[in-house]
Amino acid sequence: MTAPGPIIVFDAECVLCSANAQFILRHDRRGHFRLAAMQGAVGSAIYRRHGIDVADPDTMVVAVGDRVLRDSDAVIAIWAGLGWPWRALAVARIVPRWLRDAVYRSIARNRYRLFGRRDSCWLPAPEYRDRLI
Repeated sequence: MTAPGPIIVFDAECVLCSANAQFILRHDRRGHFRLAAMQGAVGSAIYRRHGIDVADPDTMVVAVGDRVLRDSDAVIAIWAGLGWPWRALAVARIVPRWLRDAVYRSIARNRYRLFGRRDSCWLPAPEYRDRLI
């Protein structure tokens, strides 16, 4: 496993979420992030610890130690953590959180309908398996 760092908990059955996980793995050249599927032991434990219903999650999270970022704050933290040029997207912080989160939650609530759902969890390519926990 890579050195301890932020853990992104995502829905591995969601096509959009899995595509995002693949994007992160490809562009996180420093290996800053680790990923945990909410369907797995680590991901579901993080969700439960922070009061998120694993059976009906409304967000992905970025866990940094005992602190958790959710909704649009999690997305912005990921962009900032990927480095350039993706870090430039963190300028989205200037948009009021209530507006960012409203857009995020609308997409999250409708993610299966809009993007589809896998019959089984997505698994990474062999070269990235050490980054999934």
